[in-house]
Amino acid sequence: MIGVIDTEGDCAEWIFPAEPGSVRGARHAVRDALDHWGLDTAVGDTTVLLVSELVTNALRYASGPIGVRLVQLRPHPADAGRGELTGDFTTDLRLGGRPSRPAIAPSGTPALLVEVSDPFPEPPTERTAGPEDEGGRGLQLVACSARRWGTRRGKSGKTVWFELALPG
Repeated sequence: MIGVIDTEGDCAEWIFPAEPGSVRGARHAVRDALDHWGLDTAVGDTTVLLVSELVTNALRYASGPIGVRLVQLRPHPADAGRGELTGDFTTDLRLGGRPSRPAIAPSGTPALLVEVSDPFPEPPTERTAGPEDEGGRGLQLVACSARRWGTRRGKSGKTVWFELALPG
């Protein structure tokens, strides 16, 4: 691991070198953070699997550091029972690092936002893997498992993100 950026509160961030051992390091760091937060084992297993897939993809194409970020999204108390919140919560999170207030879940239900960033600017391509193919299933797993997912370009690369619903 190159460095731990933050592991306090509802956000945890790490930077990993672009080397094979980083996949294992990312899995362990994510699992430890989710355990520390007391999140459901099923959510943890899914999160660790998807982070592993996205970090592996980043290693295939990027030669620089890989960032992993977890953010617990909470419903805003004033919006309890009002259903879908308006606006794009990801804009706030991506403009300048951590939000100044707890991140708001867009659906009004608790969620986990996971971001994997790398310096390769091209967005990943979801493809259909055949039964005998050794790869090509990572984004399919993300698309099938996540409530929402997407990519965005950054100043020096891209971020692939996904959101998982949290119990409660």
